Amino acid sequence: MARSSESDLDPPRLSVVIPVYNEEGSLLPLYRELVEVLQAESYELIFVDDGSTDASGQVIDEFSDRDEHVRSFHFGRNFGKSQALAAGFQQTRGRIIVTMDADLQDDPHEMPRLLEGIAEGNDLVSGWKLERHDPVTKVWPSRVFNWLSSRLTGLPLHDLNCGYKAYRRRVIENVDVYGEQHRFIPVLAHWQGFRVAEVAIRHRPRQYGRSKFGAMRFLAGFMDLLTVLFLTRFNRKPLHVFGSVGLACFVTGLAISAYLSFVKLVLGEPIGTRPLLLLGVLLLLMGMQFISMGLLGEMLTSYAGRARDARFYRFRSPRARPAEDLSDEPETGPRPPLRSLRP
Repeated sequence: MARSSESDLDPPRLSVVIPVYNEEGSLLPLYRELVEVLQAESYELIFVDDGSTDASGQVIDEFSDRDEHVRSFHFGRNFGKSQALAAGFQQTRGRIIVTMDADLQDDPHEMPRLLEGIAEGNDLVSGWKLERHDPVTKVWPSRVFNWLSSRLTGLPLHDLNCGYKAYRRRVIENVDVYGEQHRFIPVLAHWQGFRVAEVAIRHRPRQYGRSKFGAMRFLAGFMDLLTVLFLTRFNRKPLHVFGSVGLACFVTGLAISAYLSFVKLVLGEPIGTRPLLLLGVLLLLMGMQFISMGLLGEMLTSYAGRARDARFYRFRSPRARPAEDLSDEPETGPRPPLRSLRP
């Protein structure tokens, strides 16, 4: 179900997507700050109620009833932040999209810093909460997760978990998110050839509600990290991952079988009761299964690519691009390295 104000205004330049889940107390102060910051901007605010059980839904409906810049959407139950963002992205009309949390920890006055990063030619600018105001039980797991993610994905972001980001429209049109993959949008965008940058922003202590972070979200994030690694590194070459594991198992099993054959045929010792025999046979079978899975994956990838004429790369114009151009034209100029901008 969706509620929105009818408006004959042209599509705005900026769309701000805000997932909401039980944040009743922070919504009015957040709305007032956003209106103050964006008063000179062509904008729209898109609130997505992710199945809140408090009065958050009624509050955002009141915003949309009295302000033509606000649109409110509601889920029938809690589907998660990724789905809320995906739904919000589908409703945006702006050329630049900003995402932020509804708990007031993301400062609306920092938004111009993200937009400056976009104006400099980047396609995605991620916030970096340089000084976090969260419990240590949330800060340290997040730091470990960010360190591990940056090492495994090759994208050296300090704060992959930060929900405060700015995107050009073409990024959200080419990157799909599900599960808990919203935090990996910069990785998926970087893999497709988009320019990604990081900007240090001010982080505020939580004043209303409570954090939704928990051990299960950390575990879900780790599983999604494995998914993203597979999609970005082996999506077009599944045999490389399955074949490598299968070959290692097969060679190990073959070595064990050769050793046991020597023991049986040359030394004359019985091997039927040895656990090593079962291990060798198991590794041989596992190796053949993994290699078969890799070959099947290669066949499916080849067929899908031909059927859809799939293209996972992006062309880039060799001409220079004006820094002030925020249009959604194809990106130009050489790709700069990812930068982390401190205040």
